[in-house]
Amino acid sequence: MYTLTVHNSWFPGEEYDRPAQAAKLGFKAMEVLGWKGLDLPRLKKAYDDAGMVISAINFASEDPEKQAKIAWTHGLVWDDTRDAFLGAIEESIAAAKVLGVKNIVITSGNEIPDVPRETQHASLVCNIRAAVPMCEAAGVTLQLEPLNRLISHKGHYLNTTAEAVAVIREIDSPNVRVLYDVFHQQITEGNIINNIRNNIAYIGHIHIGDVPGRKQPGTGEINYPNVFRAIRETGYSGFVVFECGITEDVETVCRKMWAMQI
Repeated sequence: MYTLTVHNSWFPGEEYDRPAQAAKLGFKAMEVLGWKGLDLPRLKKAYDDAGMVISAINFASEDPEKQAKIAWTHGLVWDDTRDAFLGAIEESIAAAKVLGVKNIVITSGNEIPDVPRETQHASLVCNIRAAVPMCEAAGVTLQLEPLNRLISHKGHYLNTTAEAVAVIREIDSPNVRVLYDVFHQQITEGNIINNIRNNIAYIGHIHIGDVPGRKQPGTGEINYPNVFRAIRETGYSGFVVFECGITEDVETVCRKMWAMQI
């Protein structure tokens, strides 16, 4: 059974106060993608005290030059990103070790105009593959996320489930998996349930949010009770994360989200 996971943005106050709030509403995990600037030992203690874990963090660097290289405006489809990417992964693994996190989210960056797509694909594969030994040694998994470029991330290189899976298959390491975001993939290609079922062997993390608006399930067009049921039926045992906003008070929303799991 998967672990239903709340997003830290649903709760007010300091980051260190949020785990206790989430635990009171029945959650055992929360997503905290942005780790830079936080007191990591203090945050880990707050999660331990609440009986919670952090499901994933983003790849990032405290070095502005490295961060610029891995940003969406540049990213992993560029050949000259390798050193910056490896440095960012090293920093992110160090943060993950302090926090007890096993998943690091990565993205491809925007596509490069006038460069053949197969060239960019090769750079993406080679850059990620270079980080695999570090991830294997640390026991962390890189979760590669395709994003929609119709609404939220115009110009983003990696969009489809098929190409994300192709990247994972080429790298051929259990420490690199697809982050399947239902919000993004509903916009990009639809066919959510079949794509999850057919590619579950390559999916290591799941984000959810409704379309349109990226709010909690039940506010848009996606039949989320059926989506949750399909995920359960695959035997997936990772995190399913509410990476979305909310339209009602958090207590009401969480009660409705737990009810959808039946």
